[in-house]
Amino acid sequence: MENKLDGNAAGGILQEIFPFDMTLVQAICTGCGTTNAIGATAVYMHGMGTVIRCPSCDAVLIRVAQVKGRYWLDMRGVRVLQISMEA
Repeated sequence: MENKLDGNAAGGILQEIFPFDMTLVQAICTGCGTTNAIGATAVYMHGMGTVIRCPSCDAVLIRVAQVKGRYWLDMRGVRVLQISMEA
């Protein structure tokens, strides 16, 4: 895996899927219960996709892959997404 980036690096791929700025969305980690904005998480990007991790416990929150015109989105590490009306 390549170097760790901040959560804003995942903004591009998430913008292709969601009609709002996902970097502003709050995610509650299933692993430790911490709430962080997606923009404040740790992101790893490589040829197989994007992995978004909790900055507190390093658990995987979201995995995103794009293959043959389809997105594969695994969000099992997120207990709840809090989406503001301003997002």
